[in-house]
Amino acid sequence: MSYCIRPAEFQDLQSIQTLYNHEVLNGMATWNSEAKDLAHFNAWFQQLRQNHFPLFVIETEQSHEIIGFADYSTFRAITGFSNTVEHSVFIAPQYAGLGVGTKLLKHLIAHAKAQGLHIMVAAIDHENIGSIRLHEKLGFKQTGYMPEVGQKFGKWRDLVLMQLCLSDSSKLE
Repeated sequence: MSYCIRPAEFQDLQSIQTLYNHEVLNGMATWNSEAKDLAHFNAWFQQLRQNHFPLFVIETEQSHEIIGFADYSTFRAITGFSNTVEHSVFIAPQYAGLGVGTKLLKHLIAHAKAQGLHIMVAAIDHENIGSIRLHEKLGFKQTGYMPEVGQKFGKWRDLVLMQLCLSDSSKLE
C-alpha cells in the first residue's frame, strides 16, 4: 500500500479528532482522559498555524483515508527553548507496525531541520515499546526517565524522554 504525507487542512480535523480520541479512550499515546471536541481541534490547529508549527497527515493514496497525523510545537514557553520542539505522532491502530509511523516521523524531522530547529523532544509512556524503538531507530536518545509523573486508567504512568539533535551542536543560532 502506498501513502501520501501532506499538510493538514481544516477539513481533516474530524479525522484527526477520531484518531486522537481513540487514544484518549483506549491507549497510552496521550494521558488525556477525556475525549476532545471538534472546537478543541479547531483552536489547536489555529494556534499551530499562528506559531508557524506544522501539522501533517498521512493518508492512503487509494482511498485518501487519513491514517495518522503528526505535529510539533513549543517545548517550553521560555525564549531560551525557542529552538527546541516537542512532537506527537498518532497512527490508526490497524496501521501500527507497517512503517507508517516511520514515514511520518521522518517527514516531521526533515521539516524541523529545514526550519533550522536544534532539538526535537519525544515524551513517551514507558510501556509504549513500539514508539520507543521507532524513535531509537531514527536516532533519538533517551535522556530522561520520570517515574509516576502521570496517571491514566487508574494507574501511575512513567514517562520516557527522548531527544534528537537536528543541527550542528557547535553553532549557536
